[in-house]
Amino acid sequence: MKKEKVHQEQSPQATQMKKSTKVSTLSARPQEPQQVRSALMQHETQLPARPVLRFSPTAWAKLLYFHDRGQTEIGGFGISRPDDLLFVHDFLTVKQEVTVASVSFDDNAVADFFEDQVDAGRKPEQFGRIWLHSHPGDSAQPSSIDEETFRRVFGKCQWAVMFIVAKGGKSYARLRFSVGPGGQIVIPVEVDYSQPFGQSDQDAWEAECKTNIKADKCDSYFGSQADLGLVEDLSGYSCPDDWLEELEAMEPEERSLIMSELAARPDLWGREEEVYCEY
Repeated sequence: MKKEKVHQEQSPQATQMKKSTKVSTLSARPQEPQQVRSALMQHETQLPARPVLRFSPTAWAKLLYFHDRGQTEIGGFGISRPDDLLFVHDFLTVKQEVTVASVSFDDNAVADFFEDQVDAGRKPEQFGRIWLHSHPGDSAQPSSIDEETFRRVFGKCQWAVMFIVAKGGKSYARLRFSVGPGGQIVIPVEVDYSQPFGQSDQDAWEAECKTNIKADKCDSYFGSQADLGLVEDLSGYSCPDDWLEELEAMEPEERSLIMSELAARPDLWGREEEVYCEY
């Protein structure tokens, strides 16, 4: 059996980090990967000597199913084992509102998710440290919204991972830790076929998708999403006031995708005489 490496995007800064084999830390003190490992080990965090984010084929297939189901972002949590914290054997979602540029989890749903996971005998580091989400465009690079969310929600955790998957399976993963001086490192992503894995269950995945994913009405026309219970006719609806702010906060590739979609859908703007302005 083999491990399949996933095509992973890296920013110019990340590429430079890789060339120098150093890690950018919050205190601006470079650390070698082994030093990252040592700092985590001192705080009893059981991570592998060479950090790699690994997915079971089933978890990877489910993640891609959710990604391809619509053209908005979709988020969830990676579920791992106590002796292998960076091996994602399942991907679970909670109720959320999504747009082409953001994911907003329902607070009560997150609380219920945490309670259910604890009742199942899992510890927080097995279900609440690996944040997985998708980008509808071609870029897997974190947006400014992603960076702010990762810092605000996961910044106080001993360690956490932000993972992004984009079109074509492009991916990005970054391990961040707050112990010691604190630091972060871009890590490889693999699909691991060497361990037992289950079959796909698209009926269950579809049911979870319909239950948990609610797209903003303004995003319902980005792709075919009628099966998600989303409206196709936008007449009578207005976009939120912060739509322009979300558009400006997007990565250039995502913004270009949206503009292309809008240009290809003249029916969204009504008849020509309705949009013509006289001066």
